[in-house]
Amino acid sequence: MKKRRLRKGFKIIIIFFIFIVLFFVIKNVFKDTNDYKNDDIDYVSSVYNKLDGFDKDFLNWINDNYEGSIKKLDELLEDGYDISYWHEVTGYSYIVLNDLYNKTYDTMNNIKIVDTNSIGTISIVGDVSLADNWYIAPKYDEGGISRILSDDMLNIMKNSDVMVVNSEFTVSNRGSKIPNKMYTFRANPERLSIYDEMGVDLVTLANNHVYDYGSEAFNDMLDAFDDYNIPHIGAGHNKEEAMKPYYFVVNGYKIAFVNANRSEKVILTPGATDDSEGVFRCYDPTDMINLIKSLRDSTDYIIAIIHYGRENSHELEDEQVSSSKAYIDAGADMVVGHHAHTLQGIEFYNHKPIIYNLGNFLFNDQEIDTALFKVIIDDDGVMEYYMVPALQKNEYTDVLSGSRGLKVLNDITSYSVNAYIDDDGKIIEK
Repeated sequence: MKKRRLRKGFKIIIIFFIFIVLFFVIKNVFKDTNDYKNDDIDYVSSVYNKLDGFDKDFLNWINDNYEGSIKKLDELLEDGYDISYWHEVTGYSYIVLNDLYNKTYDTMNNIKIVDTNSIGTISIVGDVSLADNWYIAPKYDEGGISRILSDDMLNIMKNSDVMVVNSEFTVSNRGSKIPNKMYTFRANPERLSIYDEMGVDLVTLANNHVYDYGSEAFNDMLDAFDDYNIPHIGAGHNKEEAMKPYYFVVNGYKIAFVNANRSEKVILTPGATDDSEGVFRCYDPTDMINLIKSLRDSTDYIIAIIHYGRENSHELEDEQVSSSKAYIDAGADMVVGHHAHTLQGIEFYNHKPIIYNLGNFLFNDQEIDTALFKVIIDDDGVMEYYMVPALQKNEYTDVLSGSRGLKVLNDITSYSVNAYIDDDGKIIEK
């Protein structure tokens, strides 16, 4: 009997103990939930108090759209403020976040947000001609894209988040050759579908061949690129349009691309004016300098692409050097050139690269060394620069590897001012 009472008492104690444990577990669950809700409010307020001059509605918007970001930001602010924290906690720069918050992109037709994982890749090449009356298009007609580009090169181009080419021909079935010009290039608008096969995301049009067949064909070209949904810069129906940048958001950073022409010794290609079509010119660099300055506070990076240089020469012109440095002084993060039909060197100025000339990429039947310039942007916004060596031969461009590829990289180094390229193609400031 005594043993039964003991067992019964023991059971009561166990049940009571379990009840107490469950009570505190349930209480803590609800406490944690309430604390989490309070944390949301507290973290926003805490960040607001630590960041002088920030809009609290903006912080609430961040909190609502990027889970856990405000709490993490609050922790980071214990060590002081750094603008890079916004990208660290949301995956977007402060500039992009402000644009998204203010719905800036809703009214823009010159921006594209590219979804990337941990890095973003921008690739830029030199002169491309798909003119029906030139070499590459007829070769394409023999068997498609594989007749003009290797699989290795296509893979690089298509896997780039942003692929930029210099489109050096007009696009129309109309117009007449402008007088006093030795070479004139024109393509049927249907040729622009080849750019889609190449993975092209942006074309530069500020060059000396887009006006080869006059005003009528030039305006057709602008309309054709719009019809094929291919973004373009450097030319327009008027100067405002020709100067207009195109933006990509790559790995959360906003990048502005601008393009201008100073390639002709005898100027035949008209510059756009307030009320007439043409290309954006930079023979006098003042307009480009002012454009770059106007963009500096509203974008993370600016890439200026210039059609300039002495043809068929590795030597640099004084104007190339001085104007490129002026663009960096104005706020450009890099300058990339083409037009010389051959590779030229690289110079770092204020630790920013000037790629003086990428030359031909897919242009004619010459056997000529070329390269694809690649920019990689990591999560911290740090840029690395690479050259992918290539060869144009028999209307076909392929990636070079081994000793032949190293020779191209070494040649570019030999042309360069204060840069060298290692065996992996990485461009390094001396």
